[in-house]
Amino acid sequence: MKTGLLLITHGNVGRDMLDTVTEILGNCPLPAEAIAVHSGDDPDLLFEAASRLANKLDQGDGVLVLTDLYGSTPSNIATRLTGTHNRRVISGANIPMLIRIFNYPELAMEGLCEKAINGAHDGIISTGKEAS
Repeated sequence: MKTGLLLITHGNVGRDMLDTVTEILGNCPLPAEAIAVHSGDDPDLLFEAASRLANKLDQGDGVLVLTDLYGSTPSNIATRLTGTHNRRVISGANIPMLIRIFNYPELAMEGLCEKAINGAHDGIISTGKEAS
């Protein structure tokens, strides 16, 4: 069994990240989908769509839901999904996070969440000249 992955983000950020990481790695090792949230969209209708997708993606080991910005409409929709079987939400989705997730598709939910958060943190690096 694999954990499903659902990205709920502003605009096409989630789809673009999924496409980019799939291109980098050459495949998408987990069942994954993205939902775009645009201003003016009805959050209740998006929640219904997200719930259907999460049910489709769940192959028995739950669904990891990623959002781009905590406290935003995509995040609020994602959080509503946690009321059902084995769903976790992580905000601050970025490409290093997705690469880490896709490199460990065999992990169960808890391990995958840990890898996701570590991947996001480890992917933030400052380079260049230090300020005086």
